[in-house]
Amino acid sequence: MKSTEKEKLWDEYRKKPTQALREQLIIEYSQLVKLVAGRLSMYLGHNVEYDDLVSYGIFGLIDAIDKFDLTKNVKFETYASLRIRGAILDQIRKMDWIPRTVRQRQKKMDDAIKQIELRTGKAATDEELANELGLTEDELENWQSQLKATNLVSLNEFEESGSEQAIDHLHARFSQPEDVIAEEELKKTLVESLDLLTEKERKVIELYYYEEMTLKEISKILEVSESRISQLHTKALVKMKKTMGTYMDILID
Repeated sequence: MKSTEKEKLWDEYRKKPTQALREQLIIEYSQLVKLVAGRLSMYLGHNVEYDDLVSYGIFGLIDAIDKFDLTKNVKFETYASLRIRGAILDQIRKMDWIPRTVRQRQKKMDDAIKQIELRTGKAATDEELANELGLTEDELENWQSQLKATNLVSLNEFEESGSEQAIDHLHARFSQPEDVIAEEELKKTLVESLDLLTEKERKVIELYYYEEMTLKEISKILEVSESRISQLHTKALVKMKKTMGTYMDILID
């Protein structure tokens, strides 16, 4: 549907919010749910089925349609993405399926990284981290794969700020005179965070977010498995979070 047709649909729904128009909006934006669910599934691996994530996200989309304020200068896609992601993560937390051992491993890794960086003054490498934890590099890779879920929770700024505050933050950031300064700051922060990555990690980030390639397409280019690409992606985001902070939202929305 073209943007003008979407605007007309929203205008009709605002004047008379019938169930038929509501269902039409849900169908129209269902692809957005699949997009958000697909990105989140990268962190979760096989722990949660993709179809389940989509099902949880639909509730977020419905909530977004019901609560969207057309008078605010915010795109519906931006608002709905936050609601969809929030609905998915809320359901995952209710399931409380992250094993205690995984949580303990996350804490051990966080502590080890802090110790290494205090000693060296640089970002910890996988080799240094494995040595600090007394693991082989293969064992460390296995830990990192299991920790995707906890990384997802830690990267999620949505829970702390709330969707309404997050929307106001986005609106303020991109509608004020200091936009140029904020944009320059974001660019600088992004460059600094990319410098922390290995060559392969950086390539994965560039291909996934800038070229919008799928994991399968990236795996063919780098000639490694999809699971390895997923691991590289997870490690890259964990490293980038240290520099980017709340700017991480631009990667996981």
